[in-house]
Amino acid sequence: MSFEPAVFGHLLRHHRKERGLTLDALGALIGRPAPYLSLLENGKREPKLSQIEALADALGISTSELLTHEPPNRRAELELELDRIKADPRFQALGLVELKPTARVPDEAISHVIALFEMATRGGEHETVEGVRRATAEVSSWLTEQDGYLAAVEQTAARLLAASGHDGQGALTSRHLNAIVTYVGYTVNAVDDVPTHVRSIVDEDTGVIYVGQRNSLRTRQARKAILQTVAARVLGHARPGSAFDRQRQRLEEAYFAAAVLVPERAAVSVLTAAKKARDVSIEDIKEQFYVSYEMAAQRFTNLATRHLDIPAHFIHSDRDGVIWKAYRNDGFPLPTAAGAAEGQRLCRHFGARTAYASPDRFDIHYQFTDTPVGSFWSATHLTPEADPRALTTGVRYSDARWFRGRRTSHQESSQCPDDRCCRVPAGSIPHIRVGHRQQEHLVTVLSGDAPLPIDTAELVEFLARHPRRVGTSEDLE
Repeated sequence: MSFEPAVFGHLLRHHRKERGLTLDALGALIGRPAPYLSLLENGKREPKLSQIEALADALGISTSELLTHEPPNRRAELELELDRIKADPRFQALGLVELKPTARVPDEAISHVIALFEMATRGGEHETVEGVRRATAEVSSWLTEQDGYLAAVEQTAARLLAASGHDGQGALTSRHLNAIVTYVGYTVNAVDDVPTHVRSIVDEDTGVIYVGQRNSLRTRQARKAILQTVAARVLGHARPGSAFDRQRQRLEEAYFAAAVLVPERAAVSVLTAAKKARDVSIEDIKEQFYVSYEMAAQRFTNLATRHLDIPAHFIHSDRDGVIWKAYRNDGFPLPTAAGAAEGQRLCRHFGARTAYASPDRFDIHYQFTDTPVGSFWSATHLTPEADPRALTTGVRYSDARWFRGRRTSHQESSQCPDDRCCRVPAGSIPHIRVGHRQQEHLVTVLSGDAPLPIDTAELVEFLARHPRRVGTSEDLE
């Protein structure tokens, strides 16, 4: 099982007090000072296995009694839950004076604080589209405030990598992945019948993670699916009580998987050397650590500001320019609704859309784009599927000097959100009726998401390529 310092600290304090020992007395028995034991009891330090054994001997209990994941009593359970909600950004945003659960604070007071917070943030499974959009915007803002870097998740990933024996150089091997899974208390079983709409199934009673066989789940996908499942446990994710909780947890789980597959120390070494050579590229991260281009790009944005002093943006979009995922801390002008970029349509002059018509579409499409808020450089990779997605990483013009592809001659100018930039008013289009793909349209409506309007500029271009004429029976032959 994985080690949880906070739970261990409560167990240690519980058994010490049961034996009637002070910190000084227990310290004398194991040859360690009282301040060290205080750090252990407050969950701020992890002991070595030999020290756990020494503590158990001194307390007259087994090591398993100190390593259980169950809090020793109701009070400890309440204090652990209070710690969890105090770490929640929404709780921190309230600006309340910190509640320290000293002996004078009764259990009922802590319980009331927890209950009130959960009631105030509960969204359940019945979130509206507006609620989900708002939660998406809040999570995006939360990540941007940290410049895309989650220190606690990085530390957890580094701890598990060290436990597996992986030095961070090169791709994570199956041996190291299995070591991580075992360390956390799981085993992996690859089967043929995992439902297509889930990444994995976890039997918490038996500790088995079920994933698809290699014929249905590629190696990169399998590694990511397993690590995201492991993340839920090692990051202490409880059942989400709101759309914000759910999306934050998903983001942290994806971040954890990336931090294990592309370890911080090794990746920063690669990126720092590349910046010095003015040759930073996402492809090098992809190849060095054997991950997808998307993961390499997102990992770059995690580390770029903290370690390279380069703000950046990342966009995952489709052929129509609809945003599936996005992050920015460089001021890039993404379209938003209620603060969320997901589901919005990009300007047709952005690299994420011009890449589809670029002669470099099967390579990397580099581009400079002038916008009302400044100029930006971007690199767009189209995925190899039949209906490729665009994965775009970009930076401000002044930072382009550090990147491979900075000498590109591709340049566009965008005036969005001005409608005269790349959209055509609907009134300028002749009377045309568009035949939707009915089943896709129906599923979109039933899912609760309003379908995006037809890109009128694209429709005008289509009509220009096909001059209007009266149809004849020959059209059907």
